[in-house]
Amino acid sequence: MNGHIDIGSFIIALITLGLFVASLFIKGLTHDLFLETGVFLVSVKIIVMAYKNSVAVGHLDEKLDTILTALSKENDQSANMTDGSQDRSNPRE
Repeated sequence: MNGHIDIGSFIIALITLGLFVASLFIKGLTHDLFLETGVFLVSVKIIVMAYKNSVAVGHLDEKLDTILTALSKENDQSANMTDGSQDRSNPRE
């Protein structure tokens, strides 16, 4: 998972899984199993969404870095052209 899931989310997932398994043994296969399964699936879904957000933000950071690099190169080139054109246009100085 490459560090996209923080330790807090991992601990919460383990606790939720542990409580889900414990409820299976304590309550058995009753109607309450659906409630416990729903709670577990909501927790998993939130963790999966956090992982996807982390990956998406990583991709956006890479794209922004590429754009900023291109802009800085363009600014450097335009600054060099501006400095050079001023020297050529006014030969008296």
